Amino acid sequence: MNSYQDEHDYYDHPIDLKLWWRIIARARPYRAPLGGLAFAGMVVAVADVLLPWITAAVIDDAVTAGGERIWTYGSIYVALAFIMASMVWVFIVLAGITATGVAYDLRHAGFRRLQELSFSFYDKRPVGWLMARMTSDCARISGILPWALLDVVWGVFLLSGITAMMFWMNWRLALVVLAIVPPLSVVTVVYQRKLIRAQRSARRTNSKITAGFNEGIVGVRTTRALVREEENLKEFEVLTRQMSRYSRRSALHAAVYLPIVMTLGALGMGLALWRGGLLTGNVLGLGELVAFIQYAGLFHIPIQEMAQRFTNLQEAQASAERLQGLLDTEPEIDDSPEVRAALELQVRKPQAGRAIDGGQDSISEIHFDHVHFAYIKEEPVLTDVDFRVRAGESIALVGETGSGKSTIASLMCRFYEPTGGAIRIDGVDYRRRSLHWLQSNLGMVLQEPLLFSGTIRDNIRYSRLGAANDEVHAAAGHVGADAFITDLPDGYDTEVGEGGDRLSTGQKQFVSLARAVLADPQILVLDEATSSVDTETERRIQKGIEAVLEGRISLIIAHRLSTIRAADRILFIDRGRVIEEGNHAALLARQGAYAELYSRQFHRDAETTALGSVAQTRGTE
Repeated sequence: MNSYQDEHDYYDHPIDLKLWWRIIARARPYRAPLGGLAFAGMVVAVADVLLPWITAAVIDDAVTAGGERIWTYGSIYVALAFIMASMVWVFIVLAGITATGVAYDLRHAGFRRLQELSFSFYDKRPVGWLMARMTSDCARISGILPWALLDVVWGVFLLSGITAMMFWMNWRLALVVLAIVPPLSVVTVVYQRKLIRAQRSARRTNSKITAGFNEGIVGVRTTRALVREEENLKEFEVLTRQMSRYSRRSALHAAVYLPIVMTLGALGMGLALWRGGLLTGNVLGLGELVAFIQYAGLFHIPIQEMAQRFTNLQEAQASAERLQGLLDTEPEIDDSPEVRAALELQVRKPQAGRAIDGGQDSISEIHFDHVHFAYIKEEPVLTDVDFRVRAGESIALVGETGSGKSTIASLMCRFYEPTGGAIRIDGVDYRRRSLHWLQSNLGMVLQEPLLFSGTIRDNIRYSRLGAANDEVHAAAGHVGADAFITDLPDGYDTEVGEGGDRLSTGQKQFVSLARAVLADPQILVLDEATSSVDTETERRIQKGIEAVLEGRISLIIAHRLSTIRAADRILFIDRGRVIEEGNHAALLARQGAYAELYSRQFHRDAETTALGSVAQTRGTE
């Protein structure tokens, strides 16, 4: 199944019972509320069937006996009305409990699976697609399950009860009333399909409108800068006109369908009145005729309700398939069966599985052993990459954009695995160790540091939630972050805002460095950590980076060569191959690709500095 297939393409498909059984299986913890829901629906249906019969009894008693039992029948009627009201309250409460519980379980299971999946999964799916699985799809599925069960139980019992009562009272008249069933069924099927198609088109257009709103808000600066307001408005008007047209079509189908159903219901009542009137006095009493008319009027309601639920199931099937598909997705990068078995053994016998989960207390060496890698088989990204990095050593990766630097970092972190060769930790292929162990010894500082909503203290502590305040302050001081934190009005309790938007890029990077120090990882990856800041901030961040690198296996990716001069070794990557290796001085002396790159950037930085000085001088004149 294509992951990006439009959800509305599923609406005309037959209902997949196997899929829905799998979804329903997730409601097993709520068997008691669902059982109560079904019971309440059955009781309401029985009461609905009995009320016309009570009405008939009251009329016949008034005609034949002068109303001797009017109070008895009245008491029964009130009791049934009270029971119905109580059951309605019960099924509203139980449906709410079930829907809320199933939604919670689905979102919990979905989020757990998202936490487990490999990075390659996220490479292929946009954020909006994933968010829709956890929000609208979960809500649609959890909302339909209890109400579909209720309507099916209620509808089946009500139809069965009405049919049984009519045949019990007079089977000939019952057959007359049931003559409306075939045309009612045909009309329901035809117009439900028309409604589905119209609503599907409206929802598809609504999705485009939502996307248009999002792009318009996010790209408002670009729109203003390029004077695109009028063109954007025209494009948006096209979508809103389509939405209006599809909405009117849906409303028109609903406006035609409901009167037809009501007309057929009235026809059933008219047939009952016509034929029953001929039988009144000889075969039927007046009360029985009134009951028949009421039953005929009730008959189309459960058919209409169940048809609507059937339509809802069809609409929700796309959500069910996509959500179940997410839950069934297995991580591409995961512990092997042998590693999982060893970890289980380690839990039972703590010393038995120690080698699988790291072996030694510290990592002494990582070896890229003739590593090949390709995201797509026919397009290699890395070819025969071979190098070693030891504890306390820093390796810098240099090269043009797209040369494979970030891919090497991703492989070291085991976000991806080599398609050829091996990456060995202390001589052991890291696929023979647990993924959790490796990544718990890993720290990363990215080009665009990600902060979470909360305080600066919370964000630093994110890497080690149990850290004391003194440890948080010490980590910030170690990288020089406390200098700006203590100047803020609320200090470490300053709210960073969504994504850290209340802090500058440099401040966010300092917080990110402090977070890495607090985690105390054995392996540290710095991916363009200073590329988004000015020169002065870069100098201060560089001091923090030097403090972070102490005693760790470090991999540094940077375009600014000033960031990597102090690295123990520099690897120049070109089209997925290591073509030069050495320290800064040695590579300059070689007069190769690194020296050429350094020379170009040195002159560019000198020009930038000169222009900045001129601008500053003019500003002071």
